[in-house]
Amino acid sequence: MVLSDRDIKKYLEEGKIVITPLPDLASQLGSCSIDLRLGNIFRVFDHSKFAFIDPLNKNISDFTREIKIENKEPFIIQPGDFVLATTIEYIKVPDNLTGRLEGRSSIGRLGIVIHSTAANIECGYRGHITLELANMGKMPVALYQGMRICSVSFEELSSPADVPYYKKKSAKYLEQKGPGESKLNEESV
Repeated sequence: MVLSDRDIKKYLEEGKIVITPLPDLASQLGSCSIDLRLGNIFRVFDHSKFAFIDPLNKNISDFTREIKIENKEPFIIQPGDFVLATTIEYIKVPDNLTGRLEGRSSIGRLGIVIHSTAANIECGYRGHITLELANMGKMPVALYQGMRICSVSFEELSSPADVPYYKKKSAKYLEQKGPGESKLNEESV
């Protein structure tokens, strides 16, 4: 069952879903989802330095660099570019809900895709959401800190999970603050 706007408000009021800073419900709450806003930190790939990305490289952070934009300053995403970004909001999902991340159609109509694979927000997740932004269009697009970039809907599980995300030993992205690079190198092959 997908939570309605009424249920999302109730879960926020009761502290079952935590979103910090508290969203402006008048502009961010939809009928069955809540919009999250774009943060000011981006992680870009240094494709001119390396011939390829080796996901097993222990220094995987060498392949990317962080860019921080100031308020009102645009981040220009070029056609064909792929960058990581983050939401302003910190989110804490309870053990009996899962979240579904989607791009907003107004952003999609500019050619911007919000996630390439990571659409599921596991029950028990706590942290800022890393966005996998790609410009699929033919023109550069300016993105700004604070713009509503994505939405999250919540689905109720049949019962609370025995092992929510925060209890997993493999919870590599728990409590992340910025757009962290892939941690695939921490997995055994």
